[in-house]
Amino acid sequence: MTTKTEAKIALGTWSWGIGGFAGGDSIFGNQLDTKDLQEVFHLAVSNGLNLFDTAYAYANGESERILGELVNAYGRDQVLISDKFTPGMQNDSAENPVVDMLEGSLKRLGTDFIDIYWIHNSADVERWTPLMVEAVKSGKIGRIGVSNHSLEQVKRVQEILAPHGIKVSAVQNHFSLLYRNSIEDGLLDYCRENDIQFFSYMVLEQGALSGKYDENHPLPAASTRGKTYNSLFPALKELLTAMHELADKHQASAAQIATAWAIGRGTTPILGVTKVEQVIDATRVAGINLSDEEVIFLENLAKTSGVDTRGGWEGQA
Repeated sequence: MTTKTEAKIALGTWSWGIGGFAGGDSIFGNQLDTKDLQEVFHLAVSNGLNLFDTAYAYANGESERILGELVNAYGRDQVLISDKFTPGMQNDSAENPVVDMLEGSLKRLGTDFIDIYWIHNSADVERWTPLMVEAVKSGKIGRIGVSNHSLEQVKRVQEILAPHGIKVSAVQNHFSLLYRNSIEDGLLDYCRENDIQFFSYMVLEQGALSGKYDENHPLPAASTRGKTYNSLFPALKELLTAMHELADKHQASAAQIATAWAIGRGTTPILGVTKVEQVIDATRVAGINLSDEEVIFLENLAKTSGVDTRGGWEGQA
């Protein structure tokens, strides 16, 4: 298994599957199963987009099941899998809840190895980090990472793991033009200095920065993302206009501009994919290089909007 993904972009499966508090139906208004995603998956892998990110929390394991069925029909050696232990969803009666959730994920995925395994949130760093050691030493996971952790929490995880000869090799946090906290608190610089790959999720803010939606074309009103973002669109008018203008200049889409910004900031974006056109968008982003002036211009407009999309799940120092 590789220690670094060759593709500049990872593909997210948060919106795959139905059920649970974070299912594709409740968060995105989707009703997707394996058959709905076969063409999307095939096109992605055929174009070198081979890292897929999932979690038990996504539709209570349904996302994992769907991904596993797609992977195993195509070939496990063709795909890298990123999965997560989610504090708060563990089986407390298990001897090691981390290993217990890992085993369940492996079963749903139909595999015996997960390339990157994460602690999904920072609910209790002192409790869960030590339990990752057994998971690593089981030989069933490659790299380990932490998601939704602050800079100080990442450093603490490193301290806990160091006596066991284990290091964090990846961080996965919410990062977009509308949420730049990892720049402001120094986490992005820390990752760069310590050879930690930074995966950015919600780069498109669940579609709000895709260029397809605005105050006149809102997100599905009944969905969680609609309730979160629709009221923000008036404040984002200037930013969205600028993204469209840059898209025209670079012969790209607004979604590609938002993603190119994240890549330019030294991150590996995780893009949720449910449609063929989203995969095509992702394959074209690598050829877009925004100038420093364009990056600053976009960030200034984002700051001026006053919009902060910090989620209630975001890690606290």
